[in-house]
Amino acid sequence: MDEKKTKLLAAQIRLETLRTIGALGFGHVPGSMDLADLMAVLYGEVMHYDPKNPRWEDRDWFVLSKGHAGPVAYATFGIMGFYPMEEAYTLNKPHTHFPSHTDRLLTPGVDLTTGSLGLGISTAVGAAKGIKIDGKDSRVYCVVGDGEADEGQVWEALHFAYAHKLDNLTVFIDKNNYQLDGATADILDHGDIAKKVEGFGLYVQEIDGHDVGAIYQAIMNAQAKKGVPSCIVLDTIKGKGATFAEGTGAHSSQPSKEQWAEAIAASEKAYEALKNA
Repeated sequence: MDEKKTKLLAAQIRLETLRTIGALGFGHVPGSMDLADLMAVLYGEVMHYDPKNPRWEDRDWFVLSKGHAGPVAYATFGIMGFYPMEEAYTLNKPHTHFPSHTDRLLTPGVDLTTGSLGLGISTAVGAAKGIKIDGKDSRVYCVVGDGEADEGQVWEALHFAYAHKLDNLTVFIDKNNYQLDGATADILDHGDIAKKVEGFGLYVQEIDGHDVGAIYQAIMNAQAKKGVPSCIVLDTIKGKGATFAEGTGAHSSQPSKEQWAEAIAASEKAYEALKNA
């Protein structure tokens, strides 16, 4: 893996995520920004896909079960050439193809519609099973929020994936320790969520969700594990890279114009610093 190139891509994804949400002026900044490193590894180094043919039958699938983080996906898809990046700046505006939650009927690159928490992982498991039935080698990557894991449907999906030996499925749990109403530990404490998932039979790894090298290696480890699905728990900082949101635990953000300008300028500076390093 080209670590420098991947870090630069992650910085670009963060910048474009801020620009995308900033064009609207408010939105799910925190839970989008903390996934930039994962998106850079998946779309820069790991996944097989064709931006000019988003429905390519032999592609790998990406399912953002925490669908409110759609802007980080839109930024990634735009950078990777699924559409001109500027199109995503119409986020959630009338007649847009970029709703606040991902919709496969509207946005090129979105494999499955998500937003109602718990449903995305269930449909991702279904996709993985279908790929197995079709005898294809494609893989399915699914991102679940740690707050989303309050939903019983998440655990039913993991149970099904284990029972059907879906080793073409890798689930990422974005463990940023916050959900809509506060800290996950205060609302519905999962304890050691990695051990909890392991109890469902999956091959589990827990890593720094902002270390692109660790993310890549964990995915390679998952791909090498045969006969069982995998889960990678990403320890992340909610709002990573957004000056007004990082570490606040906020679910959605509505900063002032000055705060937006400051955040975008800081992100541009970080991107340029990596680009010129």
